[in-house]
Formats: sequence, C-alpha cells, structure tokens
Amino acid sequence: MSVKSILQSKGREVATIAPDATLGQATKILAEMRIGALVVTKPTGAIAGILSERDIVRAVAADAAGAMKKPVSAYMTAKVKTCREDNSVNDVMEIMTAGRFRHLPVEKDGKLAGIVSIGDVVKRRIEDVEREAESIRAYIASA
Repeated sequence: MSVKSILQSKGREVATIAPDATLGQATKILAEMRIGALVVTKPTGAIAGILSERDIVRAVAADAAGAMKKPVSAYMTAKVKTCREDNSVNDVMEIMTAGRFRHLPVEKDGKLAGIVSIGDVVKRRIEDVEREAESIRAYIASA
C-alpha cells in the first residue's frame, strides 16, 4: 500500500498557515479543527515548515504567554521531513518512527500535496493485516 492510496481514501485537504501568522492564530485553528499540526506554507504552495502541538508547548515553556503574539516561523520546525505519493506505508512508518513524527507532509513537484498522520498509517496497516488474516482463513477453510 502506498501514500497515494491513503490520500485517495482520506482526501488531500491539509490545514495550512502562513509563516507570519501568530502562534495564537495557529493555536486557535488547531483547537477548532481538533488536529495536531499545521503545515506552514509559502505563497507558492511550497512547504516552509510544520507547527505541531509539541512546538507550541516548547514555545510557551520558553516564552510564556508572549509566544502567542510571535510569528509561527519563530517556533515551527523548518527542516521538515516529507514523503511522496509513491512511498509505501512501511516507508512512512520508518520515517515517522526514526524522527518521532506524528505528521508527515506529502510533497509533489515541490508543493504540498497532502498529509499523512500516524493514525492514518496505523489504520491502513490494521486493514492490511485484517485482509491478510481473512485470506488465510478463507484458504484454510477451502482446503
């Protein structure tokens, strides 16, 4: 299974924010949408960074409430790991595990094309294992 198949089932919509938006604005979006990360994008659609709940916790720990008035670019993770549509679910699991990421933007032609979360990956992997188990049961029952 590939990242493309995950995006086909879940959709390609990604919550994004501009680098100059405030951390307070970002926090509000995360809370309203009940999500854990925003992809920070340039006007061209290129990925500039990612802002996660963990980034916000670190910002508040460092700068208290004053962090909420500062730009997202001050706290985002700028060196973003990405994946491509042709990456396998196993590839994505390895990237997420190695980097301890819960969200992985999908990049295509230098632009944001979607996002995959750890929940998406786990769900797909469980579906794959259940399908394999059903195939084995069917094979055993027909023997």
